[in-house]
Amino acid sequence: MHPWFQGLKRKIIRGYHNGVHFLRTRISKVQYIIITATLTGLVSGMMAVLLKRSVQQVERLVQHFSGKEYLFLLCPAAGLLLTTWIIQRFFRGHIDKGIAMVLKAIAGKSSFIPVRNNYIHFITSALTVGSGGSAGLESPIVATGSSLGSTMGKLGLLSYSERTLMIACGAAAGIAAVYSAPIAGVMFAVEVLLAETVVSYFVPLIIAAVVGVLCSKIYLGESNLFNFALKSDFNYRNVPMYALLGIGAGFLSLYYAKAFRGVDRNLHHWKVNPYTKALTGGLILAGFFLLFAPLYGEGYESVKMLANDTAIRILPGAAWLRQIPQNVLLILFTGFILLLKPITAAVTIGSGGNGGNFAPSVFVGAYWGFFFSRVCNATGWLHLPEGNFTLVGMAGLLSGVMYCPLTAIFLIAEITNGYGLIIPLMIVATIAYFIAKTFEPFYMETKQLALSGEIFTHRREQNILSRMSLGSLTERTQQVFDPADSLNDLIRHIAQVDIPVFAVVDAGHRLLGVVTFNDIRGRIFNPEAHGKTLLKDLLRESPATLPIDTPMTKVINEFDRTQVDYLPVIDEDRRFVGFVSKSRLFERYRLQVAQVKDIYEDQ
Repeated sequence: MHPWFQGLKRKIIRGYHNGVHFLRTRISKVQYIIITATLTGLVSGMMAVLLKRSVQQVERLVQHFSGKEYLFLLCPAAGLLLTTWIIQRFFRGHIDKGIAMVLKAIAGKSSFIPVRNNYIHFITSALTVGSGGSAGLESPIVATGSSLGSTMGKLGLLSYSERTLMIACGAAAGIAAVYSAPIAGVMFAVEVLLAETVVSYFVPLIIAAVVGVLCSKIYLGESNLFNFALKSDFNYRNVPMYALLGIGAGFLSLYYAKAFRGVDRNLHHWKVNPYTKALTGGLILAGFFLLFAPLYGEGYESVKMLANDTAIRILPGAAWLRQIPQNVLLILFTGFILLLKPITAAVTIGSGGNGGNFAPSVFVGAYWGFFFSRVCNATGWLHLPEGNFTLVGMAGLLSGVMYCPLTAIFLIAEITNGYGLIIPLMIVATIAYFIAKTFEPFYMETKQLALSGEIFTHRREQNILSRMSLGSLTERTQQVFDPADSLNDLIRHIAQVDIPVFAVVDAGHRLLGVVTFNDIRGRIFNPEAHGKTLLKDLLRESPATLPIDTPMTKVINEFDRTQVDYLPVIDEDRRFVGFVSKSRLFERYRLQVAQVKDIYEDQ
């Protein structure tokens, strides 16, 4: 770059930093956070609205160019191929998708999300879902909103905890805009993204979510929002049946996770050309859609039919099916669909598309609620409100699949424009969550990341340790000794260091053992023997050695097990790197704890 441009760039950056500093000195910290949260809610809400509009435009384009039904079935393959081409051509063949990407950035990248995530999920998910891919837009919206929140935090020169809050604000605004459900947006951010929540975080989260909803209402209008009107009131006599619905939702959530992971894993490990994989996935989807049309796209239109007592409209029109009693056909058809949706979602995402499991889990929940109530009513012994059970089933599967019961409860309460079903929503969502959590402690998309410590969980101590690395805590300045060195050589060095343990290495710098101050304490006052005593006669094996990539939770466990103050650190070839101190580790831990603060502090 020409020196003139470099100088101009430095001046612009310096001027921007001075402007931010001027603003921050003129208003309080809380006011600055609120302004940033408002702007984050605005840009995230607008992006969510634009994504919904873009998907609608892609769907209209698909319908325009595919007048024949069989040509229409090939559109998902075309969308997957185009998505794959964009990822291969412009993003080196890979993008991090969905909620897992956000959680990894919070835990491992100091809440810095690459700027490309501001638009890549927008483009790829619009093509995937708009062309008929059987996935949801909510995870891409969360990824986009979170990325925009990270960008706003970076531009605002915010700290790590404040950037994390802006990421949550972006996600809350996106979810709130999609469903016109601000409370659900806030709950989602708290349950899924924020492993550690301070009470004052709710103020900027609520503001961002409200701004997101306003964007949706202004630009999408009420007719384009996903909402329902209750057909019947809650009847407490149906509580036992709602409990059974919740139990079924919990086990169905486990099936959903297992089916999705199995198909997705097989596609991921299928080593073929990415375009071949995308085409194959698209053709598989075409086969499913030919037999079960409601699996096409997000499927929200068929969900509305179930909830509004017009379920008969989802049935296929094949003449031979008319020989089957309509009620039997409807039960069989909805049963197959709720079992197949996790598979089609996995095929869509695993073969190269971009989408999430939020909408598919809502879809499966709706079909489960309808299936359950229709089967019960078919016995003639019960008369359950199928619309209500359809809505409550949505909360059950969302809670059990995504591990966000509060989000599920408030989402359905808000899209039904009231809290008439709040009691059954609580019953079903909590039962489903309890069952799913009992058999599978982690959300399916983040299980491996959680077990490896790459993302935060709701275990605060483990989260703090995940932000620390053994390499940054290792003291690397110690002098090392040869086994042939004498005790005299070691004693001359003792006065220059504070560490009471010394490493003895071979010619290849591999650790042979250690000598501690306690080992030589009795020999210090016998100077005649200093020159005759060799370190090879004094060294002993360290009670533990730590590879440089050892997780901090294991480091803590080793200190507890050995009851020593220093442990040696080695690299992959067993070469000595340095010592890690227990006191230094706990000092860093205290500093990390101090970073999670209320936004009202230090004003």
